[in-house]
Amino acid sequence: MTRLKTYKVKDVARLSGVSIRTLHYYDEIGLLTPKNRTSAGYRLYDENDLLRLQQILIGRSLGLALEEIRKSLDEDGFNYARALQKQRALLVQRLGQTHKMISAIDSALTNLGEGRAATDFKAIFDGFDPADYETETKSRWGETDAYKESARRTKSYSDADWTLIKSELNSIWTDAAQAMRQGAATDSYVALEIVERHRKHVDRWFYDLSPEGHKGLADMWEADERFRANIDKHGAGLTTWLVAAVRAAEEAI
Repeated sequence: MTRLKTYKVKDVARLSGVSIRTLHYYDEIGLLTPKNRTSAGYRLYDENDLLRLQQILIGRSLGLALEEIRKSLDEDGFNYARALQKQRALLVQRLGQTHKMISAIDSALTNLGEGRAATDFKAIFDGFDPADYETETKSRWGETDAYKESARRTKSYSDADWTLIKSELNSIWTDAAQAMRQGAATDSYVALEIVERHRKHVDRWFYDLSPEGHKGLADMWEADERFRANIDKHGAGLTTWLVAAVRAAEEAI
């Protein structure tokens, strides 16, 4: 019998982009528990574990909660090939929907004649439009490096990019609301993981965001009722929970 190649946790983190802390958390909750260990007790992941991790990441990208993913993977008769085929079909369907949206936007632009549809900020948040007080935003942060970098990056984003950004953010808020409802402490692994996902989301799409800068962003959520209202629509009290989680993450470093 051929022995499967094994990987240390740092190798899995490097290959997948998932932090070591998150991999440890997945092990603790039984979502991804490697069967092999070194003589010193360190985790050793094999190829089956990597396939399971891929399924976890696909599930997260599709907006599924961790518990939903775990139940699916642990079902009797689970088949990786069938799961991948189903996920591929779902992504193709989403791609088709995205193309339809682009086509509709192109039609609207044609009808409008020259000009540019105001889709940039509207696509970020569902029901939340920073353009309503763009003057205030520019006056408060317009000279900051973060604002300038965000403006530079977003200027080139396509409608498909904005659709993905909105989907990622809604997935983060949904998971945060579920964790809060389930009683997760704001300094728990699940809370810290959600905070890190959000920080990386901003860091990837808008501007470089350190944990300290993330704390400043959380302060803004807490102070501005418009941000609070947008976040709390995913769950009453979610802003307060998230702000505490961001602060806990910054203190944990």
